[in-house]
Amino acid sequence: MKKIFAIFSLLLGTLMPLSINAQEVSHVDALLAKADSAYIEADYMSAIELYSQVIENEGISATLYMNLGNAYLKVDEISKAILCYERAHILDPSDKDVQFNLELARTKTVDKVSIVNELFIVTWFKQIVSLMDINGWGIMTIIMFALAIAGFIVYFLSKKVSIRKISFYFGVILFVFSIFTFIFATTQKRKLENRDSAIIMTPSVTVKSTPSDSGTDLFIIHEGRKVKVLDNSMKEWVEIELEDGNKGWVHVDVMEII
Repeated sequence: MKKIFAIFSLLLGTLMPLSINAQEVSHVDALLAKADSAYIEADYMSAIELYSQVIENEGISATLYMNLGNAYLKVDEISKAILCYERAHILDPSDKDVQFNLELARTKTVDKVSIVNELFIVTWFKQIVSLMDINGWGIMTIIMFALAIAGFIVYFLSKKVSIRKISFYFGVILFVFSIFTFIFATTQKRKLENRDSAIIMTPSVTVKSTPSDSGTDLFIIHEGRKVKVLDNSMKEWVEIELEDGNKGWVHVDVMEII
C-alpha cells in the first residue's frame, strides 16, 4: 500500500507542474491573441496594455517588443516606441523589420542624429555580428568546433596521406571559424548583459555640466534620443554621452535604460 501511495505521489508531483505550466501557456496565448486582435482593430491602448502583460508573464522577446513598439508608434508615443525597438534590436539584431521600424520612429524625433564616421573594419565587424543573435552564433560555434574536432580525428586515424592533408586543413579552417563565431557570440552576450545605453523619455532635457541643478546648461536634447550612460553611481544624476562625443549630466528619471 505504501509503495502504491509513493508511486501515486510521484506521478502526481510530475504531472501537476506540467498541468500548471500548460495553464500558464494557455493564459499567455490568450493574452497574445487579445493583444493582436486589439492592434488589428486599431485599439492601440488596449494592445499596449495586453502586450505589456504578455511580456511580464512570458518574458522578453524581440517579437513582443516590436509589437509593443508598433502600438506605441500608432499613438505617437515615440520615445516608448524607440525604447521597445531598441530592446528588440538587442535581442535580435538580424531582424530587418525591427531595424526599419526603429529608423522610421527616429524620423519622428526632434533631434536629428548625424552618422559618426568610423573605421571600415569597425563597421564591417558590427554588420557581421548583427547577422545573427547570440543563439545563432552559439549554435554556429558548436557546429564549427565539432566539425573541426572530427577533422582532426580523421587526420590522426587515417593512413592515407591525401585524406590526412584534407582533414587537417579542414579541421584548422573550421577551428579558426569557430573562434570567430565564438567572438561574435560573446559580443552579443556583452550587449545583452551590459546595458549602457538609454532613451530620453521626457519632451526636452537640459544637460548640465555638473550633477546639480545649479550646474551650467550645456545643451538640450529631446525625447527619443539615444544616449550612452557613462556614470550611474549617483542616486539622482547620470552622466551621459552623445554620438558626437558631447557629455553632461541629467536627472536619472528623464531616461530609461534599453
